[in-house]
Amino acid sequence: MAQAANEVSIISGNELKAIYKKRANPYIFENIKPEFVEEYTSNNWTIDKKMKNRIKVKKIKPIDELFEDNVWCLFVKMGFICLNRDRTFKISYSNDGKLSQQIDVFAKDAETIIIVECKATSEVQKKSNFKETIEAIGGKKEGIVRTLRKCFPDNKYKIKFIFATKNYIIGEQDQERLNNYEIAHFDDETIRYYSELAKHLGSSSRFQLLGYLFADQSIPQLDTTVPAIQGKLGGHTYYSFSIEPEKLLKTSYILHRNNANKKMMPTYQRLIKKARLHSIQSFINAGGFFPNSIVINIVSNGKKIRFDIATPQVESSISKIGLLYLPKNYRSAYIIDGQHRLYAYGDSDYTKKHSIPVVAFIDLEREEQIKLFMQINENQKAVPKNLQNTLNSDILWDSPNLIERIKALKLQIAQSLGEDYDSPLYDRVIIGESEKSKTRCISIETIKTGLDRSNFFGEFTRDSIKADGTFYKGNNDATMEYILPFLKETFFYLRESLQDEWEKGESYDGFVFINAGIESFIRLFSDIVDHLIESNKIVSKKDKTTKIVEELKYYIDPVIAKFKSLSSDEKYEYKKSYGVAGKTSYWRNIQEIVAEARNDFNPEGLSKYLEDSEKKYNEESFRMIRDIETKLKDDFKIELQKVYGANWFKLGVPQQVYLDANSLKSQKELDEENLNKEIDPWDCLNIIDYRKIAVYGSNWQNIFEKKYTRPEDIKIRGGKEEKTKWLQRLERIRNQNFHSYAITKDEYDFLGNLYKWLF
Repeated sequence: MAQAANEVSIISGNELKAIYKKRANPYIFENIKPEFVEEYTSNNWTIDKKMKNRIKVKKIKPIDELFEDNVWCLFVKMGFICLNRDRTFKISYSNDGKLSQQIDVFAKDAETIIIVECKATSEVQKKSNFKETIEAIGGKKEGIVRTLRKCFPDNKYKIKFIFATKNYIIGEQDQERLNNYEIAHFDDETIRYYSELAKHLGSSSRFQLLGYLFADQSIPQLDTTVPAIQGKLGGHTYYSFSIEPEKLLKTSYILHRNNANKKMMPTYQRLIKKARLHSIQSFINAGGFFPNSIVINIVSNGKKIRFDIATPQVESSISKIGLLYLPKNYRSAYIIDGQHRLYAYGDSDYTKKHSIPVVAFIDLEREEQIKLFMQINENQKAVPKNLQNTLNSDILWDSPNLIERIKALKLQIAQSLGEDYDSPLYDRVIIGESEKSKTRCISIETIKTGLDRSNFFGEFTRDSIKADGTFYKGNNDATMEYILPFLKETFFYLRESLQDEWEKGESYDGFVFINAGIESFIRLFSDIVDHLIESNKIVSKKDKTTKIVEELKYYIDPVIAKFKSLSSDEKYEYKKSYGVAGKTSYWRNIQEIVAEARNDFNPEGLSKYLEDSEKKYNEESFRMIRDIETKLKDDFKIELQKVYGANWFKLGVPQQVYLDANSLKSQKELDEENLNKEIDPWDCLNIIDYRKIAVYGSNWQNIFEKKYTRPEDIKIRGGKEEKTKWLQRLERIRNQNFHSYAITKDEYDFLGNLYKWLF
């Protein structure tokens, strides 16, 4: 590319605003003579405006042009000051300037240049091979950079290439090619994230983008030396200082919980709220200020953070005064608390005039950042349940407690099903703080519950495996790699076979791709896998998931056929499957459909469920009671040990409970089957004993009140006696003879609500 040619191809200022208006419009327009109207309207043009001698017609832009324009406009909104004028823009890549490459998006600010290649298709989730395209860009990259250095010799610009796609699934080989050529891939979710960020932050969103693209790279001519106080807090060294917002904006990064940042897991921040940002900006511009500190984590990348201690010092103080040399790199400061306060300065007149207080930790592990974020927010805006689930999947992933570790695995599977673009449930799961819609209506909790009630993982105690699961491969990473493709393929088959239902979501009479349906099918998939293993049709954990899915289809087909023939009333019966009882009924019904069509399929418990409908709640109720009892036993012990130490059993429980437990222990040890065993008296408690322990002395106020007051009981009168009555009711149900007693729906719902609350 000749430099002169690009002077007219690259635009800025008022001309950029004018072109933006045109490219931001999704339509192309033409003024035609009236006699050509029929010809145009037959080719998808519509009349926009009738004039005296002409008619203005419009047509939606082709998908490739529309996508390019959207990406181009995004870079304008993010504050890039120079962009290419149109789609004819080219840059030479040969030494003689004779060979050139057409560039979809060229964007430049004062320090960086971004080159974007765009690919779009109208076919959703299309799989494609971009080998030639990626290799062509990679092969010309060096020459294009060389040309750009010649055209813009005034600054050592940082240059990055982006491959942006819409509706495409990028395969592993293409992703590897992009990585080899150091080309960033922006998929639908990434574009959506930065578009949302630009909407809220305006030009300040550019700092988040540059932090992502140029992580750890130096920012030339940035002075980050600040006077600071060094102190100790919670076993960590921290620094307290003030800095101009402009400097911190350039080096900071926010770990928003979204698919664009999923490679940087774990992430924890909520997306910045536009209304809150604008109110803070107005406050600052009116002369307001915030005296409380922004909390950050500085990433040293193995280099010691320089801190020159000043003289003199206060000898009696453990704090030190000196000069702190902050890293001058993109994405070297992670914002733990105060993102709105910082980013409100982005478009403010005070970005260079104010200095804001900061507390900086050094090299906190990501899990520690999350815990600190959670602690700060506990006393501020409540962290929503969905966001709690996403955070827990990160915090608990490597927990020494196996129960917590498996919980994290299930939550991560649920998130991936909703976040991965190659998942059939992509954008159907409510992730983090994303809003519910008619199609985005499946909760993370629903998928986790379905996985809880499956046999994919097995059963665990805190430190051991009680029963092995069909897909559990010894650790979270290996299990995730095995089960996630299986679930994606099975739900893809369900979606393709029931396309009409897929499009409905939960609207109208949609009854499949809703919470009750998703949970029930996960459980059915597990039942079928159990049957396939038992029938020697598959080898668990060894066969490829594609083979397992092919075998599974034979048993799923009867359900698909049945669902296609249902009347509106029958669909409604499935749709109204609310609560634990309703979802169990949904699951048992689809089990029955399979069993009627496939004689070899007879899952455990189905026959009894069908034979004794009066006792349909018993099996599930007994399981919930057993799990609740186990939780009470484990948790009460842990809490009492924390407060009372080694003598917790003697000091933390009523005397009569202690004596009764030891008496029952002695009786059990005299039984023939226990002659060689030593029984733990703690294992000899009844549910009602936990109530007695909870209300004993100061236990309720000091230990159990916050944890064991049901949400609906928080405001009731009567204190601990009233707030623990649910344990009395649980004890009464537990003491029934389940062979002769039928759990009522009211009791079943009570247990279900308890289970949901406690777990």
